[in-house]
Amino acid sequence: MLNSMNDLSGLVQEIVDIESVSGNETELANQVEQSLSQFSHLGVVRIGNTVVASTNFSQPSRVIIAGHLDTVPVADNLPSYVDSVDGRDVLYGRGTCDMKGGVAVQLFLAAHLTEALRDVTWIFYDCEEVEASRNGLGRLLAVRPDLLTGDMAILMEPTDARIEAGCQGTLRIKIHCQGVAAHSARSWMGHNAIHEMAGALNILSSYTPVEVVIDSLTYREGLNAVSIDGGIAGNVIPDQCWCDVNYRYAPDKTETEALDILGSLFAGYQWEVTDSAPGALPGLDSDIVSSFVAQVGNPYPKYGWTDVARFAQLGIPSINYGPGDPNYAHTDEERVDLTKVEQCRNTLMTWLTS
Repeated sequence: MLNSMNDLSGLVQEIVDIESVSGNETELANQVEQSLSQFSHLGVVRIGNTVVASTNFSQPSRVIIAGHLDTVPVADNLPSYVDSVDGRDVLYGRGTCDMKGGVAVQLFLAAHLTEALRDVTWIFYDCEEVEASRNGLGRLLAVRPDLLTGDMAILMEPTDARIEAGCQGTLRIKIHCQGVAAHSARSWMGHNAIHEMAGALNILSSYTPVEVVIDSLTYREGLNAVSIDGGIAGNVIPDQCWCDVNYRYAPDKTETEALDILGSLFAGYQWEVTDSAPGALPGLDSDIVSSFVAQVGNPYPKYGWTDVARFAQLGIPSINYGPGDPNYAHTDEERVDLTKVEQCRNTLMTWLTS
């Protein structure tokens, strides 16, 4: 079992040093399950490498607090180490920010909150950093949807200890241009597929990001080419070109509406959808969410997609709240300010018990 259940800073470092790149979460899931199974106030269920620990205090409301165990691949940044930055202890290493600082807060509180004014379902899930079909929350929804019942959900995504409400939707398409191959010395005999893509690239480069205000939060959209491919040799006119485009849209739009926008922009081009996930509205009008906002402070919009969208689809108002600074997520210099970890622990403890 994890040895630092009574020392939050030590617990963060212990969790970080158990490497858990997506698909390799078994050891960390074992440690989480074994550590929580010793507490009589928790009912613990494991499904694959997702661990769920629930209280049953017979309180009138239930909060789901979730965090993922996996990380992106290690970049020579394990084991972790602590350094002082501006007089604060900062822990460096893969997963410190995204999101093992938040997971440590979950584990610590799950162990120590033997009574509360709200029941809590603590979820530790796998495969968040990879394709949606492998996501532990999605698997949980398929086999044990009863474990995803609650009045509010908090996802411990890195937000620098502030509330980030809702999330953007994301849509990826692949645009295809067809040409005719020819020797580059006789280019007039062919048709250059890469040149044909220029019109689509002009649409992207001239796109003005839309800003949408929802519940006083401004969501700024984005439409960008993220990769391009074409050509087979330095002396051949390319007959194929592909461009991957990512549309990050405000949560006031449905997936269908987002598709319609891209269909209008790229009319005349061949394209197919390669990935799609709807956004989540802020949900700040819920009384229980409002009480958490009153505890933490003014919310901000979430730029990016997170699993709050899964809870929103279930009709559960959800927010992102965790100790990591998202600017350090997935970087080689990934880090978390241990003061922020303590701040999140204290804030959640106060809110759940008062």
